[in-house]
Amino acid sequence: MLLRSLVGAALALLASTVHAQSPVPAISYTRDIQPIFTEKCVACHACYDSACQLNLGSGEGAARGASKVPVYDGERSQATKPTRLFYDAFGKAAWQREGFSSVLDAQGSQAALMARMLELGHRRTPLQPNGKLPDDIVLGLNRENMCPLPGEFDAYAGAHPNEGMPLAVTGLTDQQYQTLQRWLASGAPIDEQGVAPSAREAAQVLQWENLLNAPGARESLVARWLFEHLFIAHLYFEGGEPGHFFQWVRSRTPSGQPIDLINTRRPNDDPGTRIYYRLWPIQGVIVHKTHITYPLSAQKMARIKALFYGSDWQVSALPGYGPGRRANPFETFEAIPAQARYQFMLDNAEYFVRTFIRGPVCRGQIATDVIRDNFWALFQAPDHDLYITDARYRGQATPLLAMPGQNDDVGSVLSLWLKYRDKRNQYEALRRDSYADLPAPSWSTLWAGNDNALLSIFRHFDSASVNKGLIGEVPQTMWLFDYPLLERTYYQLVVNFDVFGNVSHQAQTRLYFDLIRNGAEQNFLRLMPADSREDYLDDWYQNSGKLKLWLDYEAIDDDEPTGLHLDKKDPKRDFAQQLLARYGDLNVSPDPINRCTGAYCSREGIDPALQDVDQALSRLASRPAAGLKVINQLPEATMLRVETPSGKREVYSLLRNRAHSNVAFLLGEAYRYQPGLDTLTVYPGVLSSYPNFMFNIPAGDVPEFVSRMEQAQDAESFEKIVDRWGVRRSHPQFWAYFHDLSRYLHETTPLEEGVLDMNRYQNL
Repeated sequence: MLLRSLVGAALALLASTVHAQSPVPAISYTRDIQPIFTEKCVACHACYDSACQLNLGSGEGAARGASKVPVYDGERSQATKPTRLFYDAFGKAAWQREGFSSVLDAQGSQAALMARMLELGHRRTPLQPNGKLPDDIVLGLNRENMCPLPGEFDAYAGAHPNEGMPLAVTGLTDQQYQTLQRWLASGAPIDEQGVAPSAREAAQVLQWENLLNAPGARESLVARWLFEHLFIAHLYFEGGEPGHFFQWVRSRTPSGQPIDLINTRRPNDDPGTRIYYRLWPIQGVIVHKTHITYPLSAQKMARIKALFYGSDWQVSALPGYGPGRRANPFETFEAIPAQARYQFMLDNAEYFVRTFIRGPVCRGQIATDVIRDNFWALFQAPDHDLYITDARYRGQATPLLAMPGQNDDVGSVLSLWLKYRDKRNQYEALRRDSYADLPAPSWSTLWAGNDNALLSIFRHFDSASVNKGLIGEVPQTMWLFDYPLLERTYYQLVVNFDVFGNVSHQAQTRLYFDLIRNGAEQNFLRLMPADSREDYLDDWYQNSGKLKLWLDYEAIDDDEPTGLHLDKKDPKRDFAQQLLARYGDLNVSPDPINRCTGAYCSREGIDPALQDVDQALSRLASRPAAGLKVINQLPEATMLRVETPSGKREVYSLLRNRAHSNVAFLLGEAYRYQPGLDTLTVYPGVLSSYPNFMFNIPAGDVPEFVSRMEQAQDAESFEKIVDRWGVRRSHPQFWAYFHDLSRYLHETTPLEEGVLDMNRYQNL
């Protein structure tokens, strides 16, 4: 027995010795590090919104490091050099030549900047579980990012002891912290492999590249137009690998060779050499705010061939490049049949509206205050669009459709604005008078080709979103796009918009967007009874808006009748009701919660517990803040996570719709704000890339939650609601709840899934 014990002890000692001498497994960036960044960092460090331009969605972004120069800067007098990841430079050395500094490299005896930032966050005073953060921690877009260099870190830490990373949120687990610190101490090696197409995807890549690189003048012009309309898209293939998305780029090399990228500021800048259109995989973590998807399939290719090559048209000479070509794409591409161009955009209208409502241009209050907080968008049928059907009208209109922004001389902003305003108003007068000679518009005037025909847009103060279908109460305004308006909006706000441009370029873009909105409103008013149009216009342009009507907008047609038979007491509401009845098959977003017409205000065919939730939440919808005081306490986009007794959950978006006397001016929004008229839209789904707050509520508690919301009169009573059901940044399960929103997207609309942005998550 003694011998057996001694042998056992010796074996145990030997085993422990061998174990102690075993090397610690090497840390893999792909396996161990990127998942931590994706879970705890990408929500703030992705895309142009990245604090200090530190993008942690990929190894390339981590290696690139940080910069003190912000991407979004509405005051710079000179355009700055673009710094698009995977586009304007490649590799750490190249990025450092562009002014970026490493956050991964040790500095002499000092640890890497990232290691020190993580240590500062790890040793800070622990956050009170689900408690409010200290008021001295500034959050949101107004936060001034210090972006300290390694030599400036000690001063930063002394001045901001509670602002280590991750910032002002439940932080890393001990294991995640130790893993990151070990990786940084070992030199932060990156073993990331780029995303590559599968064999099936590669075959489809070749087919599409062959289409866009086909020889011939017609083919070259169509390819250029298609590229300019799809360059921002996250393209996916029928039968492709989950999570694989692609991007159109211009290359110096043809298919079959490595892509040699031509990285111009804009997609319609002169490439300076022969080009080949190429598809390459999008790298890094997919984030929702930039994830604007577009499908590629055999049916889509057949559709393109039918649209663009199904008729006999010729190109006498290919257009060049330059400011004039950028300013007026109607002239640049006039050889391509207008019907083909417009129909292509209509087929995927949600994509095109998303590019300018959810894209880089719509970031920040001044960028988004040109639009109402909620409105519906409709489209004019091609066979009722004079630009499509009447060559003489098209010839008159085309010179008037040029857009500003190509000349960024700061001293010329006013003169350029007046020049393009006058061109636009000449066009509006031509349109008004020409359409007056046509039969009155009827229901056939509206395009109803597929479920892209009806769209809902919501502004969330400093961002905006688009969804198919008609969501929410009947809005104050509606937009009607025809081809000249849709194409101008896309070119002005997407193709020609330079996020790295100066104050002149950005001001011209914003001012012309004001004219675009007014044009869309005027198009819609033509559907209303003639004697109601001035009243609607007066409602949309109250107070100072009257001055803008007089100064900058062309007069509307208030004489010619509509062909629609509408209730004279409230023609807009009657129009909305008839629209829903006529085009119900196209409305993919039925909404009994916000537009309850009877005793039952819930969706059909869902869990009875959720039907009760719908019914209760409908009491909050579409009521003005004058009667529902809690609206004054709510941020723009709140997510409600409701847990049912069966263990499932539903997510609702609670959107605050702010009311304004008008949205016609660049500055001074606060003076036009009408808080007593604010309302809430409640709808199942994640309707914002930027959640401002979240509640987690058992389904059985929802009636009480609603009652407490109805009774809340001030900040103190609302804070009690937050204390009970709110998920603050300090909640122990914050990240689980936050990322569950992305999991919900994966379950309901998997192609739209992406990591959401928490830069705007508020400290309620």
